Amino acid sequence: MSLPIERPIAGRDRPWRLRVHSAGESMRTVILLVGVASTVACAAPPRAWDTELASYIDTLPAIDSHAHPMAFVPEGAPPDTDFDALPLEGLPPFDVPLGLHGGSHAYLAAQRSLYGVSESAGGPEEAKAFGEARARVVHERGDQFPTWALDQLHIDVMLANRIAMGPGLEAPRFRWVAFADPLMLPLDTSGEAERTPDTKALYPLEAKLLQRYLRDLGIAAMPPTLERYQQDVVSATLERQHAAGAAAIKFEAAYLRALDFDPADPTAAAAVYARYVDAGVPTPAEYKLLEDHLVRVIAREAGRLGMAVQIHSANGFGGAYSAAGAAPHLLESLVNDPSLGGTRFVIVHGGWPLVDETMSLLAKANVFADISLMDQVAGQQDLSRTLRMWLTAWPEKVLFGTDAFDGGAQQGWEQVAWVASHNARRALGDALAGMVRDDEATLERAKELARMVLRENAATAYRLGGR
Repeated sequence: MSLPIERPIAGRDRPWRLRVHSAGESMRTVILLVGVASTVACAAPPRAWDTELASYIDTLPAIDSHAHPMAFVPEGAPPDTDFDALPLEGLPPFDVPLGLHGGSHAYLAAQRSLYGVSESAGGPEEAKAFGEARARVVHERGDQFPTWALDQLHIDVMLANRIAMGPGLEAPRFRWVAFADPLMLPLDTSGEAERTPDTKALYPLEAKLLQRYLRDLGIAAMPPTLERYQQDVVSATLERQHAAGAAAIKFEAAYLRALDFDPADPTAAAAVYARYVDAGVPTPAEYKLLEDHLVRVIAREAGRLGMAVQIHSANGFGGAYSAAGAAPHLLESLVNDPSLGGTRFVIVHGGWPLVDETMSLLAKANVFADISLMDQVAGQQDLSRTLRMWLTAWPEKVLFGTDAFDGGAQQGWEQVAWVASHNARRALGDALAGMVRDDEATLERAKELARMVLRENAATAYRLGGR
């Protein structure tokens, strides 16, 4: 899901202020003593193994479970428009968390690290210098720029959520994750679109992408029965995407509806399809039943082909986005379906901030979770706590991810990936160091866990073989 990050954030023009009330000298003394004690504690030198572990984590070649990298576009060529199925630029204005706001210290650090620009505070001159430096690197690297960016980030493989891949995004460094939502929306969605101002903008994008899938298959009209649709469109599209290198498919359904995919009677779903395939608009209850059935068909077919299924679950974006509808626990019916035991599910964004709910789903044999987006919007302590909690119980289920996206001239996808990777590696280091300090893991076990989170678990979830 790409974000129009260059929009101003409401209220950010007012600095935070701390108001202190007079409380007498004794209290002032206590406050000062606590401050001194805290300063001394923070100044304590790190243990040798802390430094060793941090260095090890910083240089591990990672597998990024979830990102939206941009294809290389030569000067004068049309822009890349295949980077997301649901770009959010068409939504009514909305705020984004501070961690996603370009121009911050973290993004200045990314620009300095990647392009060697001035270390002074960001301003018009620094922005101009950065723009020129980045343009120079892109020109010099050409279609090797995306791979160059991965090298700077110590990312070995990036799972690219895109409508289609493009120049510079070739395997094995970039692996395709195709979008599956259009396949569960074969009927007229105009009624669904009227639900909120956000869905009014998003549903037409899904309808447009389904038409693209049909053209790719040479299908001019929707098949007359649900059985034929499942065979001629759903299975055929997934087989085509798999043959083109897709390692997974992705559902962004939480931007459209709640994730409560209940068991559905196939006969009733077929009746809904037959009733409206030629004309008419299904009721919300009818469309939900059809979607609940088709999401299982799609996930089952993906599992048959060896593709993982990513599902967006997090506090998302948009003024009418339903956080309750994106809660991880709503997925339990789907991942518990016995017919989907061969399908591997990845909870993208880890259900943030409902990470405790995600913890319960990790007990399922076929469920994984990544920390993409969390490593941009969560504080380091919160992310470290989440990682430690998950790793203590289900260490083989936790994946690294960045959710890198293009946020404009001062916030390119590779800078977003740098910020997310930097934050993730620091939080992982803190979590593992705490486990070593508390005798929950040896240093060697901590390194093993780092490898699992940063690459080995993803290689298993996405069946990446020797990666």
